Amino acid sequence: MDYSAYRHLTFERRPNGVMLITFNRPEVLNATNDRLHWELTQVWLTIGNDPDTRVAVITGKGRAFSAGGDLDMVDKNATDPARLFNTLKEASDIVYNMINCDKPIISAINGVAVGAGLVVALLADISIMSESARITDGHTRLGVVAGDHAAILWPLLTSLAKAKYYLLTCDFIDGKEAERIGLVSLCVPADQLMPKAFEVADKLALGAQNAIRLTKRSLNNWLRQAGPIFDNSMALELLTFMEPDVREGARAIREKRPPKFPSAPATA
Repeated sequence: MDYSAYRHLTFERRPNGVMLITFNRPEVLNATNDRLHWELTQVWLTIGNDPDTRVAVITGKGRAFSAGGDLDMVDKNATDPARLFNTLKEASDIVYNMINCDKPIISAINGVAVGAGLVVALLADISIMSESARITDGHTRLGVVAGDHAAILWPLLTSLAKAKYYLLTCDFIDGKEAERIGLVSLCVPADQLMPKAFEVADKLALGAQNAIRLTKRSLNNWLRQAGPIFDNSMALELLTFMEPDVREGARAIREKRPPKFPSAPATA
């Protein structure tokens, strides 16, 4: 796919074969609608096939990295099984296409990252997070299983104990804590985020390309061998999308209130 065909991702060629990719829906905190979700399946194929790009850096325009799935998309998926199947196929494609892209990907996490945005932020080979940014997986708060990437990636980056705590509670994590528990590679002050990302990108772009790419390919076998765990989590996410909890979760997020899930017992 030609770069000009992308609607919600922008591209800037920088020296040394570094490509800057930017989420470009700042008016909705770069939330992923249908089109952007699909573009995130394709962009890693485009980068992989571009002979002039050695390293990709991805960030968000404005004050967010990406605030997760557009709630209109969530509502439609919760009532249309055929549409939901396609969305979850795309969610799988995002994960596997990032894993299989041999070129290094660096995320510069400039603000909130949730849902599909968090997949991209954390599946990047090197994740650099602003001290002021905050992240959460967000799935159980919506009322669905933490599918996407979390079941295979979080225990590997942190520990099973930390993964369970944050994926079950959906508590937010700031940059310093994310670095402390190993969820991101680096944490820097906000004004140093992009300079640091480009510094690391240039180091990789000027390094031995085959050695770097094949090292990434080898390391990502840790994720490939966990493929059955990931596929299972995606299937279970699909099942929970069909329950009434997800509709209440979406309403609660819109109304900025705690959810009252039908599956939870009423409190006195």
